[in-house]
Amino acid sequence: MTKPELQVALAAATETTKRTAGVFLDTLSTLAHKAVKKNGEFVLPGFGKLVKQKRKARTGFNPKTQQKIKIPAKTVVKFRVAKAANEGVNGVKK
Repeated sequence: MTKPELQVALAAATETTKRTAGVFLDTLSTLAHKAVKKNGEFVLPGFGKLVKQKRKARTGFNPKTQQKIKIPAKTVVKFRVAKAANEGVNGVKK
């Protein structure tokens, strides 16, 4: 689903305008970015959470030349799906 499609769906579900839904989405993403930067995580209940993780330095290789290269350590953001969202999409495992 693209952002404009999401705006239309949100506007219809909340009985607001497409512009208001767009402002909501932009504000939500800004809040998420700030929370992850400050606290290391952002939780959206029932949907999942964004988590900041440190990735260790490692050795990789250039697929074209097969030459080994050093990949430096860095911080990445990962998304963890909430149990409720996973069960809602995949069904409850027995």
